Amino acid sequence: MEHDVVDTLISPEGMLEVLSKAEVIKLLDSGKGGLYNIFRNCALAVLNCGSTIDDGKELLERYKSFDINIMQRERGIKLEIKGAPAIAFVDGKMIKGIHEHLFAVLRDIVFVSNEVTDNPKFDLSRTDGITDAVFHILRNANVLKPHLNPNLVVCWGGHSINRAEYNYSKEVGYQMGLRGLDICTGCGPGAMKGPMKGATIGHAKQRTHQGRYLGISEPGIIAAESPNPIVNDLIIMPDIEKRLEAFVRTGHGIVVFPGGAGTAEEILYILGILLHPENAEIPFPLVFTGPETSREYFVQINQFIADTLGPEAQKRYKIIVDDPELVAREMQAGIKEVREFRKARSDAYYFNWALKIDQEFQKPFAPTHENMRNLSLHKNQPTHLLAANLRRAFSGVVAGNVKDEGIRAIEKFGHFEIHGDPAIMGPMDSLLASFVAQSRMKLAGKAYTPCYRIVQ
Repeated sequence: MEHDVVDTLISPEGMLEVLSKAEVIKLLDSGKGGLYNIFRNCALAVLNCGSTIDDGKELLERYKSFDINIMQRERGIKLEIKGAPAIAFVDGKMIKGIHEHLFAVLRDIVFVSNEVTDNPKFDLSRTDGITDAVFHILRNANVLKPHLNPNLVVCWGGHSINRAEYNYSKEVGYQMGLRGLDICTGCGPGAMKGPMKGATIGHAKQRTHQGRYLGISEPGIIAAESPNPIVNDLIIMPDIEKRLEAFVRTGHGIVVFPGGAGTAEEILYILGILLHPENAEIPFPLVFTGPETSREYFVQINQFIADTLGPEAQKRYKIIVDDPELVAREMQAGIKEVREFRKARSDAYYFNWALKIDQEFQKPFAPTHENMRNLSLHKNQPTHLLAANLRRAFSGVVAGNVKDEGIRAIEKFGHFEIHGDPAIMGPMDSLLASFVAQSRMKLAGKAYTPCYRIVQ
């Protein structure tokens, strides 16, 4: 079936107007060391904004004829785009927010390739080297603002949520916007779009003209979670681990809405970090929230954390059901504490250098069948490391659900097998089964076929 498509030629505005010959060659090279495939896939995802696809493979197959070329002109570069989804245009002209996102993708892919991956200055085998790389990618994207007081709330939650949960996330965003808080999300639909939409109205009412709506993505997930155009700063991190680190280093607090396997992964990531003994004293407001209809979801998440990570982990978050104002006030108070803590220690407001992130949370995890089978899911290890391994298990489920590579691997080799202690596998099986029952794995209207099998 052919979908409406548009051909166009666009110029960058203000950033990346000039590329070197070597950069252009690398961007147009579809070979192993080239960047063309990653650039094309991310560009297509950005242009597909607002659609109801959450399947990387389906998106690439739907727009097979999509092509993007870089043309060197005497006054700088132009992008020649063929077969772009018509949803990105109004009366034949590209929506401005999408236009900006397209060049943000180009900026980050060029920077990461030239300045990070191929740069001996960054030792990506070391913890501090990885954190340094995350810092430089964010600084290059101009999202680190040294003169602002802490006010950035990271909102996590599912891309596949129901209307009541979506409206609730919007109301929470609105209450935070009224209190001058800015929003950072994974930039896709659902619980990532709601808080930004709500905050936009809150900021407008308070005449806050500099409202920040940060969207942080990565190449594997962007096709499933196309950035919504409210995002006024889009950053593409090289992998899921650096994306998660960017969230916790730049954000001053986190609100978690209902979601599926990806949200469970994020919860395990932040709890694993907060459970590290060296982070015991660091204030980090963390609130789980949803409407009354989602109460059961948080009961299940809370029970899963109790069964696997124990009561110490439960002390690091608050669950607030059906009270957007309280969530906003809780965040405001928590962030005030963060400011006082950092001020007393002369720490930066714009980047959380003090947070100790274990290398187990930083090493990119490739969710292959073998890696998934060999995960260390047992109780006789430090709790923060168990959290790291549980995060990887959920990361694999996300890959099998929505990422192009993951979907193809499942088609070829069958289910991922997840092995571990019965005391951990039982609760994990129940939690994943509840996500399936509540349609949290895929967007509404799509039948879900599990990509995993729990082996006790």
